[in-house]
Amino acid sequence: MKLQVEEVSQVFGTTAALAPTSLAVAQGEFISIVGPSGCGKSTLFNVVSGLLRPTTGRVLIDSVDVTGETGHVGYMLQKDLLLPWRTVTENIVLGAALHGRARRRDRDEARALATRYGLAEFVDHFPHALSGGMRQRVALMRTLAFHKDLMLLDEPFGALDSQTRLRMQQWLLQVWGDLHRTIVFITHDVDEAIFLSDRVAVMSARPGSVREVFTIDLPRPRGFELLTSDVFTEIKRRVLELLYTETIQALESEPDMVGSGA
Repeated sequence: MKLQVEEVSQVFGTTAALAPTSLAVAQGEFISIVGPSGCGKSTLFNVVSGLLRPTTGRVLIDSVDVTGETGHVGYMLQKDLLLPWRTVTENIVLGAALHGRARRRDRDEARALATRYGLAEFVDHFPHALSGGMRQRVALMRTLAFHKDLMLLDEPFGALDSQTRLRMQQWLLQVWGDLHRTIVFITHDVDEAIFLSDRVAVMSARPGSVREVFTIDLPRPRGFELLTSDVFTEIKRRVLELLYTETIQALESEPDMVGSGA
């Protein structure tokens, strides 16, 4: 297994953010995580990336215990976080620059990535000249440039309009197919999760844990006609049914939220 999360939990003071959670991800797999707001999806990512040391449990990558250690994964957030004073090329090599080693080879590789994935004419542009979708491409290329086989993508398309989002989904599948990385992807969009993934993990309400994992038995490469297929619709029904149950339980456990507008 590429990634093994073993009975990981996270407590902040008196608040339990994650109940003991386990998840295994195979080499080259694309798995999405969905769940009610506040269920601990991003907390789980912070544990896997080593930014947080879990209260209990451990994280293994390639069977090596890396709990609490950074530098083992590529991690992309919803916000692109591009530096406005750096060009596309210089943003892509940011990781190398932070380690004091952005060499010509790194810049050549950045330009090759940009050319390969549709931004050849923008390599010397600054972020303000890019569309939202282009900025997200650059952010993903920056993550790819870390050369980590395991990539954590936390709602990377959440701020995009629906048409741009669809294009970015297809683009991401192309990149994943080309480079054979292992991707763990957080999203609130059930259609997106099913369309992209080999499996979809549904988390319970806070304190979250993996409640059920659905295998997505749809052919690849995937076209958007699958979104209206009977198989897709049935998987979506089952995932939404579970999510609905978890959301209702979350509301019932925090009655002060009901009717408060929160």
